[in-house]
Amino acid sequence: MILFFALLFVALAIAGFTAFVIFWPLTLVHVRDRHAAIAASFGAGAFLKPEALAWLLSGRYRETRDPSLTGLATPARLSLLTIIAGLVCAGLLWLLSLVMA
Repeated sequence: MILFFALLFVALAIAGFTAFVIFWPLTLVHVRDRHAAIAASFGAGAFLKPEALAWLLSGRYRETRDPSLTGLATPARLSLLTIIAGLVCAGLLWLLSLVMA
C-alpha cells in the first residue's frame, strides 16, 4: 500500500511537470520581451538554469509589479513546487517501505 501511494506521488510530480512545461516557457518569453534586465541576468537558455529557477521559487517575480508576469509565473511556481513535493514524498514513502520490509 505504501508503494501505491509513492506511485501516486510520482503521478502528482508528472502532472506538475506538465504544467511547468506549459507555464515556464511562457513566463520566460514574457520576461524576455518586457523585462530586459531580468532576462539579461538569466542569460541564454534559462529554462533549467538554477538562477532562473531560484528566482521563480523565491517569488521575486512579484517585485516587478507586472500583473501579466505574475499571472504566468505563479502557476509555473506552483507546478515546480508540486514536482518537488511529489518527488520528495514519493522518495520518503519508498524509504519507509524499505525500512518496514
